Amino acid sequence: MPREVLLLREPEIRELLDPAACIDAVEKAFIAYSTGRAELPVVLHLHVPENHGEIHIKAGHLHGAAVYAVKIVSGFPGDAAQGVPAMNGMVVVFDANTGAPAAFLLDNGYITELRTAAAGSLAAKHLARREVRSVAVVGSGSQARYQIESLALVRSFREVRIWGRHRDRAERCAKDLATRFQGGHSGLAVGCQFAAAPSVREALAGADIIITVTSSREPLVGAEWLAPGSTVIAVGSDNPEKQELDVDVLARADRIVADSLPQCLRLGEIHHAVERGAIVKEKVAAEIGQIAAGLKPGRQSEAEIIVCDLTGVGVQDVAAAALVYQRAILAGRGEKIAL
Repeated sequence: MPREVLLLREPEIRELLDPAACIDAVEKAFIAYSTGRAELPVVLHLHVPENHGEIHIKAGHLHGAAVYAVKIVSGFPGDAAQGVPAMNGMVVVFDANTGAPAAFLLDNGYITELRTAAAGSLAAKHLARREVRSVAVVGSGSQARYQIESLALVRSFREVRIWGRHRDRAERCAKDLATRFQGGHSGLAVGCQFAAAPSVREALAGADIIITVTSSREPLVGAEWLAPGSTVIAVGSDNPEKQELDVDVLARADRIVADSLPQCLRLGEIHHAVERGAIVKEKVAAEIGQIAAGLKPGRQSEAEIIVCDLTGVGVQDVAAAALVYQRAILAGRGEKIAL
């Protein structure tokens, strides 16, 4: 008897997965992972050096869930100059009872974008000061936009300053966000300002929340630029070669939080700081899932500087993909294909 698999394309996936629901799903996934109720294999990285391409393969399973998932996502920076998306990918959802494929989610990286932004907003929710005035974003690509849209669901803020290597792109990002929120948003103060900053230092000046979303292989953020009470959410360093924060940032931090400590010791900002002797791994106070579960405290004072290293874990992908699949089944969406 032929098997049927559900096929969902990006437009349908965008309709089925919204930022608020993704935040909730990812938070539950982080809690499951940090309390020993999830399986998370090591990330597989594949490089295509001749085209500066990189491919990440991530997987995960939440104990007791009806499905598990495997994600393949690629980033080819040169694609943007040719007028095509720089990110592509898909998620395969499998039946956890039989191992048979249940769905192909042709999301072109949308699930990755949304679940990454969800992690950033959860870091802000649990680690940032309650009163936030200024947000700095280092990076002006699509993830910068997703981060701000997601952040607005958990914190109110009055100003966003964006720095990018290309000033025109940073200005475009600021304009896009200003247009996006022109009609108002529950998380934004009235008259919230969006602007491009001429330098990283000027973007960071006095910022309560700093979000880094680049593919940099050299430190961009210096420790001396951080204001007391700031929360640094490092998102871009998802392989051992990437680095956005000077190791002195982690040395100066009062507390450091990871999405997955074992993974952050292999890649990301914590990996660089430990490898270079700026910190010892014991300085990492908690995983974000432990804080969300109430097992460890979040912010403990208004003045402490906190760094959260988000390298991206497979449980985020499986949580978001499972939600898309469940909603598609309930709504009768997608195309059934025979294998």
